[in-house]
Amino acid sequence: MGQQEKVSTSLAGAVSEGISASLAAVDAELDRRYPGDPGTRQPVHTVYVPGNVFDAGTIRSWGDQALAALDEHAPDAASFAAVLGLSDDLAEDVYGRVRAKLEREPVEDLRVDFEDGYGGRDEDQDAARAARLISEAYAHGTAAPYMGIRMKCMESAVRDRGIRTTDVFLTGLLENGGLPDGLVLTLPKVTYPEQVSAFVRLLEAFEKAHGLDAGRLGFEIQIETSQSILATDGTAAVARMIGAAEGRATGLHYGTFDYSACLGVSAAYQASDHPAADHAKAVMQVAAAGTGVRVSDGSTNVLPVGSTEHVHEAWRLHYGLTRRALARAYYQGWDMHPGHIPTRYAAVFAFYREGFEAAAKRLSAYANHAGGDVMDEPATAKALSSYLLRGIDCGALDTAEVDALTGMTRADLDRFAAPRRGDLTVTTDR
Repeated sequence: MGQQEKVSTSLAGAVSEGISASLAAVDAELDRRYPGDPGTRQPVHTVYVPGNVFDAGTIRSWGDQALAALDEHAPDAASFAAVLGLSDDLAEDVYGRVRAKLEREPVEDLRVDFEDGYGGRDEDQDAARAARLISEAYAHGTAAPYMGIRMKCMESAVRDRGIRTTDVFLTGLLENGGLPDGLVLTLPKVTYPEQVSAFVRLLEAFEKAHGLDAGRLGFEIQIETSQSILATDGTAAVARMIGAAEGRATGLHYGTFDYSACLGVSAAYQASDHPAADHAKAVMQVAAAGTGVRVSDGSTNVLPVGSTEHVHEAWRLHYGLTRRALARAYYQGWDMHPGHIPTRYAAVFAFYREGFEAAAKRLSAYANHAGGDVMDEPATAKALSSYLLRGIDCGALDTAEVDALTGMTRADLDRFAAPRRGDLTVTTDR
């Protein structure tokens, strides 16, 4: 080593200490409001099933109907690839993975719906039955990774009904074995942050009544009104809603058709790629960034049913919308029909497999300080590892192939994807 340079300073240590003291409240606020991504799995979609229709065979039925749609309208990899425009090098792999997914885990997230989709006459009974069936599904290993209900909203006309259904459902879960780890609640049509606060009070009361840990119950906020994006004072109400959830918010779900109708968009143009939809989701995305709250895209109401020509047209639309959403970092969306699931998984699998090799090599080069033709920063390394983890979680990528190209374990990828604040320098175990 050469001679070390003399290092001099001009400021007393008290200056640094004073600055730190003045920013202590800001440091605490950053940690509270922006904890970062939770590092848990995010489902690629949410399926809504009316509470009066949901039964023990619903998940398997959706998978079987999706497989039947493939058998009828795209019985092999070549025909499926031709419909969606998949490249030759992806066709066999994506098609095989889609079929395997439909057989193994056709639904990643299921919401028993007691709001717009509900058509039953005895909501108490349907909510209690949903609790029992979901509990049994988790006990028998037949549940989706995530399951729960969408209750009615907190507006005055349906508030009491929504509160009661939530109570009946949660009480039923406790009576049938406890709250599952994959439990998700969805609060729809939120317009004011005060409605979020009211739901928090409801969950707090339930936790206290049953001696549950404070904060055990989280929920998603569904964005379906213009007022949730832009409040009367010109602020982004959705950002205040996240704060009003007091750490319980897990997701923001965009409601394509309610939101579009709220803005006066005519029915023929209500879609998740409408400029109004893009604006709303962009505001949601910025509001949620860093908070640990995930954003979900909406759905398409064009169903892949009927003639093969119409099914192919609907598949192309759904595939294109899903790929568009993924490119915009909306990693989750709604699926309204079993026929949507093949193209949901095809789009997701193609997205991760197309970029897999490049992402793995870039992350490996960064971790090993090997350089390359792209100069990545720590934040990009975080994005690269998150991309690989999402691909593994949904079945688009295999752990072994990621390991082989990156030289990293799952634990290594987890550390890159969710570093501590101010610490984005991570080394591998190897």
